Amino acid sequence: QVQLVESGGGSVQAGGSLRLTCVVSGHTIRTMRMGWFRQAPGKEREGVAAITTANMIYYSDSVKGRFTISLDNAENSLYLQLNSLKPEDTAMYYCAADPSFRPIVNWELLLESTYDFWGQGTQVTVSS
Repeated sequence: QVQLVESGGGSVQAGGSLRLTCVVSGHTIRTMRMGWFRQAPGKEREGVAAITTANMIYYSDSVKGRFTISLDNAENSLYLQLNSLKPEDTAMYYCAADPSFRPIVNWELLLESTYDFWGQGTQVTVSS
């Protein structure tokens, strides 16, 4: 069973930075599609970044150029570097994993339905 545990959230001022970590257990991270999602109060969960087993990376337009997704095979961990944070980035951030090898198209990497396993989330709050 895949287990995901996020950490690294916090409260920062606009323009600040945070680094989120997702520690994976129960499966090797390099054999899974991995994604970061976020959900703000009253809004639907949205995909912000994803990385494939071939190390292809995708970002939502809202975070492109500001957020960076990466992983460390030795630590079996996924990261999300958040730079130039804005108040509208305030949300609960979730790590997600898909251990299947079912074929998907690129835009599906940022869809919630693509992923089978989820962490509990870590809160990011950005003040103006």
